[in-house]
Amino acid sequence: MAMLETTFAHIAQALLWPVLLLVALGFVYALWTAGATLMEALQRRRPGYRTLQVADDSSLEGLELQIARRLEPTRLLGRVAPLLGLIATMVPLGPALQSVAAGQGQQALAVFSSAFSGVVLALAAAAIALVVYSVRRRWLIAELLSIKAEKGWA
Repeated sequence: MAMLETTFAHIAQALLWPVLLLVALGFVYALWTAGATLMEALQRRRPGYRTLQVADDSSLEGLELQIARRLEPTRLLGRVAPLLGLIATMVPLGPALQSVAAGQGQQALAVFSSAFSGVVLALAAAAIALVVYSVRRRWLIAELLSIKAEKGWA
């Protein structure tokens, strides 16, 4: 049983750096997509602005697929980032608690600090992504309704 626990602990520790890297990349992507959404908001002030690609042979299903493809990255970030933040918090807590038990409070404090930084960045990335997702979803649905009216689709 102890060997299994040790193996799990080693696997969890090996996941920490990749998870922290994903949290950092997710946060950068969230900031980038928020900026892109702000730029799109400015562009949407122009009459007739449209992001969906409509061809003569476009179908409703094809346009819905375009919408899903555009929204999927931010939707996934909004859902996965909190999970990554939880992993980034939980992995260092085991060694930190061992440090506390050994009377090394300063070392444990440093570990706790980095663990909480990871979850804060992950939650910020998720919050930004969910706002961007909601705004873009509303815009794209409005475009789809406009196209449906133009094409006479029911």
